[in-house]
Amino acid sequence: MEGTHVDTVLLIGTRKGLWIGRSDEARLDWEFTGPHFDMEEVYSCMVDTRGATPRLLAGASSSWLGPQVRISDDLGATWQETPNGAIRFPEGSGATLERVWQLAPGAEDGMVYAGTEPGAVFRSSDGGETFALEQALWDHPHRPDWQAGFGGQAFHTVLPHPSDPQSVTAALSTGGVYQTTDGGASWQPRNQGIRAEFLPEGQQYPEFGQCVHKITRHPSMPERLYLQNHGGVYRSDDEGGVWKSIADGLPADFGFPIVVHPHDPDTVFVFPINGGDRRYPPDAKAAVWRSRDAGETWQELSSGLPETFFVAVMRDAMWADGHASAGLYFGARNGAVWGSADEGETWRQLIADLPDVMCVRAAAV
Repeated sequence: MEGTHVDTVLLIGTRKGLWIGRSDEARLDWEFTGPHFDMEEVYSCMVDTRGATPRLLAGASSSWLGPQVRISDDLGATWQETPNGAIRFPEGSGATLERVWQLAPGAEDGMVYAGTEPGAVFRSSDGGETFALEQALWDHPHRPDWQAGFGGQAFHTVLPHPSDPQSVTAALSTGGVYQTTDGGASWQPRNQGIRAEFLPEGQQYPEFGQCVHKITRHPSMPERLYLQNHGGVYRSDDEGGVWKSIADGLPADFGFPIVVHPHDPDTVFVFPINGGDRRYPPDAKAAVWRSRDAGETWQELSSGLPETFFVAVMRDAMWADGHASAGLYFGARNGAVWGSADEGETWRQLIADLPDVMCVRAAAV
């Protein structure tokens, strides 16, 4: 595809580096480069299309140098390191950064949020080159009671309000959903209606402590949130004030990713898997499930996907691009990445035999 205009970029973060895919608007033929940051864990990546030139960000972690946010302004041809890794806990905090789990654009140009392990949220006002700790969340009185899930204790999801820079929703494993509406001065739990199935009967709807796997929202309807829980799929129509179960009709209510259609707030996608020790899809068949009515009914989308699939898809390893006919992508723990250029109706394998895929991001550029 040398010399071809690039209309779509696909970032694939793995446990051993980052791969970058490029295609035109048809998204049928792909060219990949990688690994970028060979043998470094890449748990987060982001395509920032707000400027005149797209900016790529990656949260990589080296066993020698520690976590580092890297930036590219030429679609990955070259990368720059950020000062002191961009994200570091301040002296006296008693914490050391282990991983950057999330990178997300804020409501204002240059604003970028990061979610980290240990559980904290950081904010940048210069496009991800430097970050400051959201101190009120770090000092939250609930923090001593936040537990670590199997993946560690981390703010793995940060959802800035698309038009209100004072409002941010974030999810912690295992602490649940928190929100600020005053620019980070205070944070409140937003977990009413979310079940913590692992707690004893009578204690399964606590104020906080749920194991939320992922949240998503649509930019044109920011009060509408969708959530994939550790057992349970939910929708909120008041920005997390109350959550309603929308799991009926799915083959399993356990899973990790949840993705809203970029142009339709009523269309949402999940990748159900079995709970417990069998972390693979029901009947070991790969399938994305789609709802076009905000979770009232669900449809299986599996055309072109493997009939035998004993692997999971992680919380950040499914994403949609912004084309008019939305493309959908997911990467699995067997190193295969699948794409659909027709909103999930049909699927093609785009690349295989990568390391364990941890995050996927795609955008029309």
